[in-house]
Amino acid sequence: MSAGGFDFITIGHTNTVTGQREHEVQMPRFGLGVWQMSEGGECKTAVQHAISLGYRLIDTARSYANETETGQAIRESGVPRDDLFVVTKLRRPHATSYEAALEHCRSSLDMLGLDSIDLYLVHAPPEDIAARAGVWRGMEECLARGWTRSIGVSNYGAHHLDDMRAYATILPAVNQVELHPWNQRPALRAATEAIGAKVMAYSPLARGHKVGCDSLAKIAKSLDCTPAQAAIKWVYDTGAITIPKSSNPGRIDENLASLNVDLRGTESAFNQLEEAYVSGWNPTAEP
Repeated sequence: MSAGGFDFITIGHTNTVTGQREHEVQMPRFGLGVWQMSEGGECKTAVQHAISLGYRLIDTARSYANETETGQAIRESGVPRDDLFVVTKLRRPHATSYEAALEHCRSSLDMLGLDSIDLYLVHAPPEDIAARAGVWRGMEECLARGWTRSIGVSNYGAHHLDDMRAYATILPAVNQVELHPWNQRPALRAATEAIGAKVMAYSPLARGHKVGCDSLAKIAKSLDCTPAQAAIKWVYDTGAITIPKSSNPGRIDENLASLNVDLRGTESAFNQLEEAYVSGWNPTAEP
C-alpha cells in the first residue's frame, strides 16, 4: 500500500475505428474476490469486513451465486457508492447472444441492488464461437446505456483478444485471468496490454495449491512475511489488478498487509517458480 492508501489504475477502451481511448475510469488495483462464498451470510460478512479495512474493490460474478449478498454489504457499508468499485460477470452459459448479454446485465443489477456496475466482464469466451460478436455487441450496449461504467473479458487467450479486433467497436478495458508466480503468463499479459486493456489477476495463490511450496517459503522467510503475502505481492508488482479471495477476517487482513512487503532482491527466486501451472479451468487455451 502506498503512503496515500490504495493505488488506482486508469482503465478504458480503445475504439477500433478511431484508435482513441473512451470511457476511462479509475479502478483500485487491489480488492476482494468472493468466489466460493455461497454459504448464507458468508459473502456479506466478508465484504463488510473488507470494506471496514479500506478495501474499495469487490469482485463477484453471477456464477458465484452471491451478487445479492455483495450488494447488501455495499449498500449497508456506510461508504458512498462512488467510492466503491464493483465487478461482476456474464456467466458463460448465459453468453449466447446480444439479447442475453443485456438480459443478464439487468439481472445482475437487480440482484446487486445497484444502479450501475463499475466493470462488467464476459466470464469466459462464449463456447459458441459464432455468438462471440453478438455477445460483445450486447456488452457494448450495456455500456452505452449506462448500466456499467466499463466492460471487459475474463479468461481470454491472446488469440481471443486478437479476434476481437474484427468484431468489436471498442476493445475490452480489462482481461481477468489466473496469474501467480507459478503461471506468470508474460505472453498473455503482453497481448492484453497490446489491445489497451489491463490485466486483472485472480487466484494469486493458485487456489491455495502452492502455498506449501518450499521455494516460496524460503522467499517469504527472507522477507519476514507469510508465503501468501509474498505471492500476492508478486502478482501486485507485475502491475496487475489483484483480487485475493478469502472469507476469513484474519486472512483478509493478512492479504491487505501484503501490499507493504518489499520484494526487491527476490526477482530471480520468483522467476524460478514459473512452471505454467493452471490451478483450475483454462479457457484461454480453447479455440
